[in-house]
Amino acid sequence: MFSIPHLDLPPMRGASGTVQLPGSKSISNRVLLLAGLAEGTTVVHDLLDSDDTRVMLDALATLGCGLQREGGQVRITGLGGQLKVHEARLFLGNAGTAMRPLTAALAVLAATQGGCFDLTGVPRMHERPIGDLVDALRPLGCSIEDLGQPGYPPLRLSGRAGGRLATAQPIRVRGDVSSQFLTALLLALPLVTGPGPAVIEVEGELISKPYIEITLNLLARFGIAVQREGWSRFTLPRQGRFTSRATLRRRRTSSPWAPSRRTAARRSASRAWAPIRSRATSASSRRPARWAPWSAAARAGWKSGAAGGRCKASRSTAITSPMRR
Repeated sequence: MFSIPHLDLPPMRGASGTVQLPGSKSISNRVLLLAGLAEGTTVVHDLLDSDDTRVMLDALATLGCGLQREGGQVRITGLGGQLKVHEARLFLGNAGTAMRPLTAALAVLAATQGGCFDLTGVPRMHERPIGDLVDALRPLGCSIEDLGQPGYPPLRLSGRAGGRLATAQPIRVRGDVSSQFLTALLLALPLVTGPGPAVIEVEGELISKPYIEITLNLLARFGIAVQREGWSRFTLPRQGRFTSRATLRRRRTSSPWAPSRRTAARRSASRAWAPIRSRATSASSRRPARWAPWSAAARAGWKSGAAGGRCKASRSTAITSPMRR
């Protein structure tokens, strides 16, 4: 993805001011999907404006969710777990945070309520693996057809109304390829849990655990309390249903040593204290730093509040660019 191994930022004489930082893509698309599946209306403030969130919003509108934009907020009227549109072709760009959760959600809904959905994207998306998620869904009774290379998008999800899924046995998914596969199942299975709970078992070492924390915390905000046994077993409650949170708002805050995208200017500003106020995302959910995965997980979430911060600058900062998940 990146052509250079690192980026050196030389010292600057000074830096000051107020920076409005964008929200988290990982949180934004989870919130959008949960609001779209929930019963009732959810108002989301300070939503990240990105390609990923745009394709998710387009997909929700195509599926029949009510969407209203009012300034810096989006009002989403959800489906209440019931399909309004039973046939659609969804273009999801290169948004893994849209492709994988929507694959799981629409696969289980089509299998139980009937429908046919084609999920496609840009050529790069068709090179991103999704086979482990498909392998977890098919034993449940989901009909998923590869429209291209097996194990990769594009996909066709179909089913007949009245179908039942085999949720009595544990659903197994690999955890060492992408945490998005587990997230997709966690977001989708509450739609189809029966009289008994549904259990997901993770095979292999689960990577990117902070992203699963985001998922679990947001599920709890929408009424689904998942029981976790370490990072290998997750139990979803029986006959769960998503309930709207009414209003979700980013908490604006500042953390002195948050992701290096925020602090690079602070650290290299000068040898003196550099006052920089940042308005950024933070809350009970933890989001790992995209550009500095070795650092402590950065707080991220949706809540109200405000704060500012100062940081002592160092002589220089090197930002290493890891491979994107």
